[in-house]
Amino acid sequence: MSREHQQARSTATRNSLLNAAAELVRTHGARELTLEAVADAAGVSKGGLLYHYPSKAALLEAMVDAWCVGFDDSCLVAEPGRQPGAATAAFVDATFETGADQSALGANLLAAALVDPALLDPWRDRMRQWQERLTDDGIDPAVATVARLAADGLWVADALDFAPPRGAFREQVRAALDRLVEEARS
Repeated sequence: MSREHQQARSTATRNSLLNAAAELVRTHGARELTLEAVADAAGVSKGGLLYHYPSKAALLEAMVDAWCVGFDDSCLVAEPGRQPGAATAAFVDATFETGADQSALGANLLAAALVDPALLDPWRDRMRQWQERLTDDGIDPAVATVARLAADGLWVADALDFAPPRGAFREQVRAALDRLVEEARS
């Protein structure tokens, strides 16, 4: 078997394990996540899982990282020649576009992070990177930060069911944030 084939197979197995773990966390919560359940759901032996993720903490860390990368990917804006405020608008859009499944996964990963605060480190790093990107987005850095904090608050409200705006009112909230960013672009 070629090295490339082995790497592709290893990547596929890791992705399968992460997807299985994410589904288990979404449906049962992080407290119910066991290595055996993940291995069974992914159709991999427990030894195979341990080869890729030597502990539950390592698996959770990889899940948090994958969640952060997924959010980052949904926020990507072409850097060269981008419009002022584009990164801020993309951050707000990505937060509003986050589906219920991703909010549930985020909430459960957040719960796991409360048990092991080190799991928040990838989030902290990503948020520092985003804050730097938004303060250098070509609009008033305070407006960009207010938009980020509002989007973060929406995500927390969605993830923890803290009376998030729904339906038409949610769209009004989004429109208000969009106007804030648009005004800063002018």
